[in-house]
Amino acid sequence: MVEEKENVSANGEQVSKKGAKKAAKAAKKAEQKAESAAAASAGNDGEAGDVADHAQGRYGLSEMIQSKDKRSERIFVTVPELVNHVDKGLVWVRGRVHTSRAKGKQCFLILRQQSSTIQCILAVNDIISKQMVKFTGNIPKESIIDIQAKPVSVPNKIESCTEQTVELCVEQVFVISQAKPQLPLQIEDASRPENPDDAEGLNIRVNQDTRLDNRVLDLRTPANQAIFRLEAGVCRLFRDILTEKGFTEIHTPKIISAASEGGANVFTVSYFKDSAYLAQSPQLYKQMAIAADFDKVFTVGAVFRAEDSNTHRHLTEFVGLDLEMAFKYHYHEVLHTIGNTFTAIFKGLRDQYSREIEAVGQQYKVEPFKFLEPPLILQFAEGVAMLRGAGVETGDEEDLSTPNEKLLGRLVKAKYDTDFYILDKFPLAIRPFYTMPDPNNPIYSNSYDMFMRGEEILSGAQRIHDPEYLIERAKHHGIDTTKIAAYIESFRYGCPPHAGGGIGMERVVMLYLGLDNIRKTSMFPRDPKRLTP
Repeated sequence: MVEEKENVSANGEQVSKKGAKKAAKAAKKAEQKAESAAAASAGNDGEAGDVADHAQGRYGLSEMIQSKDKRSERIFVTVPELVNHVDKGLVWVRGRVHTSRAKGKQCFLILRQQSSTIQCILAVNDIISKQMVKFTGNIPKESIIDIQAKPVSVPNKIESCTEQTVELCVEQVFVISQAKPQLPLQIEDASRPENPDDAEGLNIRVNQDTRLDNRVLDLRTPANQAIFRLEAGVCRLFRDILTEKGFTEIHTPKIISAASEGGANVFTVSYFKDSAYLAQSPQLYKQMAIAADFDKVFTVGAVFRAEDSNTHRHLTEFVGLDLEMAFKYHYHEVLHTIGNTFTAIFKGLRDQYSREIEAVGQQYKVEPFKFLEPPLILQFAEGVAMLRGAGVETGDEEDLSTPNEKLLGRLVKAKYDTDFYILDKFPLAIRPFYTMPDPNNPIYSNSYDMFMRGEEILSGAQRIHDPEYLIERAKHHGIDTTKIAAYIESFRYGCPPHAGGGIGMERVVMLYLGLDNIRKTSMFPRDPKRLTP
């Protein structure tokens, strides 16, 4: 039966020839594909399988690093340090493939290490094979590679790289982690300068949602690398400056039994058989620390606001930089301490992070931030008078709207040439229950806001430290005092007069750099419409 089937098959002569041709073609294609894959994996096969590869073992895909070997003989150098290794022999460098282009017997590759880039070159010679050049040119963008190379000086500046006087002559290249060939966004596009005035510029933009959906890629741009290093700088300076002033850093609970600001904008979470809230502020615990004789405290941590605000400056979770301080007789002792802390932070950013500010400026239009020393302090009533002078109708006890805040910022900048100022003596009716009223005018309170480029970045006040008066004010605001009993009780054992404030860290960085959206300064932003990544 088998022979009959074979004969029947053989009798269809025309069909057999076509089938044979197809089979031969498919077999050849599969063979070529297998050879290409082998060459990519091992880096030691010839292009057609019969050309000797004299660079065998000098390139290819590295096996997955599982901490099997220490490879302590490989001394790695960072890209910015390469200038100190020119003509001193071979070095190892690890980085990402920013771009690569192979043409004939040469391959030019830009290696990126965080914000630093350097040009690498491979050319066919007695060490580098044509297969190695081709392999390197085909490594997908954003793959992580190890290269061994000689740093050499170049006669002409390489304008496309941060290291403009040095390039690397590559002798070995190994892929440590290979990226997908198709990326959801190109780093070059995400890094492109935003200059709407440039009519001749490339109109290629990566929209905000695409950036945030692929945040891991987006964060690799030079501007984003700089923004979040600046952000780390703000936190470091805040800690260092206050520690030097005698403050103690504390850590406060984020799951609480009652709304810390006394409002409805809180996230409710299940807490075993009961309900709890995510803290809107560390306010109550900072005050309890003052009552516990810590005298001056600060904290850095997450703050949650259940506000359905889809604006350029609101987040539902942000990093709060909060401080609280006991004073002797007047809350201005605290106000001046906070104002001077801001001045020191601005000077620290200007003097220590100029490179990062410059990197942000390459993509976004950054106007230098101006401030006075000591800071400008205006009364709330003075601010209202300036707005009225500009034609704005606003009440004496009315809170500043966002447009009025911005207008006042422009008016202050025009008159005093400062982007930072303090507005003191806010109306009592628009402040939280624990705010101390102004003893000289019951309409106002001992409270203040601080502004950068016309937007609020700190809200603070003298707190009520008398328990009976605190109960009276809480009831006035309709707050159930049984839920803040522990807080009120902490003032029954003697508590010094004190004041403080809370700062939104992301907002400070956004406004210092003059950026247009707080999502640019939140690494993984949370707003009413975004819970991922």
